[in-house]
Amino acid sequence: MPATAPSKPPSFGARATVPQAKMLAAVWTCPMHPQIRRNAPGTCPICGMALEPEEPSLDDGPNPELVDFTRRTWVAGTLAVPLLAISMVAEMLGVHVVPPAWSAWVQLALTAPIVLWAGWPFFVRGWTSIRTWRLNMFTLVSIGVGAAFLYSLVATVAPGLFPPTFRMHGTVPVYYEAAGVVVTLVLLGQVLELRARTATGRAIRALLNLAPKTARRIGPDGGEEEILLAQVRAGDLLRIRPGEAIPVDGVVAEGHSFVDESMLTGEPAPIAKDAGATLTGGTMNGTGSLVMTARAIGADTVLARIVRMVAEAQRSRAPIQAIADRISGWFVPLVVVIALITFVVWNLAGPEPRFGHALLNAISVLIIACPCALGLATPMSIMVGTGRGAQAGVLVKNAEALQALDKVDTLVIDKTGTLTEGKPRLVAVEALDGIGEDQLLAFAAAVEARSEHPLAQAIVVGATARGLTVAEAVDFSSTTGAGVSASVAGRTVAVGNAAMMKAVGADAEALRVRAEALRGTGAGVMFVALEGHLAGLVAVADPVKASAAAAIADLHGEGLRIVMLTGDGRATAEAVAKAIGGIDEVHADLKPEDKARIVAELKAKGAVVAMAGDGINDAPALAAADVGVAMGTGTDIAIESAGLTLTKGDLAAMVRARRLARATMRNIRQNLLFSFVFNGVGVPIAAGVLYPVAGMLLSPMLAGAAMALSSFTVVTNALRLNSVKL
Repeated sequence: MPATAPSKPPSFGARATVPQAKMLAAVWTCPMHPQIRRNAPGTCPICGMALEPEEPSLDDGPNPELVDFTRRTWVAGTLAVPLLAISMVAEMLGVHVVPPAWSAWVQLALTAPIVLWAGWPFFVRGWTSIRTWRLNMFTLVSIGVGAAFLYSLVATVAPGLFPPTFRMHGTVPVYYEAAGVVVTLVLLGQVLELRARTATGRAIRALLNLAPKTARRIGPDGGEEEILLAQVRAGDLLRIRPGEAIPVDGVVAEGHSFVDESMLTGEPAPIAKDAGATLTGGTMNGTGSLVMTARAIGADTVLARIVRMVAEAQRSRAPIQAIADRISGWFVPLVVVIALITFVVWNLAGPEPRFGHALLNAISVLIIACPCALGLATPMSIMVGTGRGAQAGVLVKNAEALQALDKVDTLVIDKTGTLTEGKPRLVAVEALDGIGEDQLLAFAAAVEARSEHPLAQAIVVGATARGLTVAEAVDFSSTTGAGVSASVAGRTVAVGNAAMMKAVGADAEALRVRAEALRGTGAGVMFVALEGHLAGLVAVADPVKASAAAAIADLHGEGLRIVMLTGDGRATAEAVAKAIGGIDEVHADLKPEDKARIVAELKAKGAVVAMAGDGINDAPALAAADVGVAMGTGTDIAIESAGLTLTKGDLAAMVRARRLARATMRNIRQNLLFSFVFNGVGVPIAAGVLYPVAGMLLSPMLAGAAMALSSFTVVTNALRLNSVKL
């Protein structure tokens, strides 16, 4: 049966204010510190990273920071190779590539462009971090590199300033290679990180690219023209040819086809579309031809709202990020202190040349301890995880909801619209002797067409679907809590419960057993009387979603306790629970405040509660739960009250959401553990604790390589979420 077109498309998050074709950002923010917002590009005052556009853009051009850092890396690398050859070959093999008298000057000429041009952004960001006292990785890099370069510069220009104890073989040693190579390695690490971070935006770019760039508009004369997507207006008739993407949201005006809605549902099964069925922009038409009426365009489309929600979620911060923030707050000052202690100890008790060993070991401590891996651990996983969720029909409003879902042990589910389709349907018509089923249904539909009862429309739609003519009813009367009556084609018709039948003189006993059996399946039963005599019954039910039973079983497999809440009667609730199976607890006859109260009671008992619902009456409970999960087919207020939205409104997506949350949080914990272990082991080695027992020292160059590798490892681990099976 064709779906009834809603008055407006489903809403996903806050309404966008910029047309989709012009989603260019006016606000720039830091990917690691979203509280930083600027009206122009720049760098973050907290971590020094380049600010990125807040709004997703259709422009898939190169990242300016990546282009700039790549250029700097090539220049630095080109100069670092001969720099290493001059310094390391002479030191290790005793072979002088250039005359010893010129060596320091040649190294200065090679190092100066690396440090003063290629590495200049590090000094700018490092100075900003010191000036604002928001110490970060660039604080350590700028101090370490700056110390090595300035010392070497003075040793080259004015070697007479140094006492004899500083000299080796009659000259003051320089450490240009430490400064130059560290800058090159840090630049390389930044480039690798930026490239990997660019991959985290694939989800948004893939979503943006779902919408076609043009549409075929049908004019008043029936002619067709191809227009830009931005030119489509609500009410336009658009031709969708086989294999084309749906350009905007709307309804089918004519035609029949199957549409791939996997971008909404995460499931590949195509959905049949006939006249009146809803279409979502970005979904893919099958082999049929359709004519659609545009209803929502630009930023009002479901696709645009999904993109906006994903972008906002990627910038949000999970509570676990607070751990990394607190550690970073004292970690950088602590590292500076450790570096100073290292310098003092080696300068006092180290082997000759003491000052050289002290300086290099202190620099190694500063470089290897850069907390970039720690800072990236959570944001990268959140960015990739939320993007992966969008591809699977799970829209995450914020990272807090994702972290909470990982800990949930109790899932509270509304019945109507969540476990059931939320659209009552005619399921049975039974007539007594003397009247046919179609005739009985036609009489009942004629009366119910005048009623405002939620089940009345299902009877009318059921009669229309059978091709029956619904006559005009007169003398309509409604009895609250009993039923309705009217005159149809000169005959008195009453539709209602047993009390209504008794009021009009009909005896419902003949169909009582059958009525009870239907009620046992969750159906609502209405008797029909003609001229005061029982003529039959009609039954209306809200069908259980086809995927509900399997989804509940999978959720049980995830270790969740399932509680069903509904405003329906106990008999209907029990029937639905029995049909689905796996429901641990059922609460019926509830008001909205009752649902919120039950959620609060479960939390008071120590449960971590997720609430899934779709209606206005579910909003209080969604807000009260540890994490609210809204059905994408539900009301705006339910979606706004929830932390996650399942785009199709299918509980199968709830299983995917749970698995996504667990995978993302596991990934974050892996990243944090690696960061802590790396710094916990790397800093003591760089300080030289292994030298007394193994004669081992970690040069600044190796420290820089290790630091770059740590950041790259964290980002690469986060990208594994793109391939996680949900």
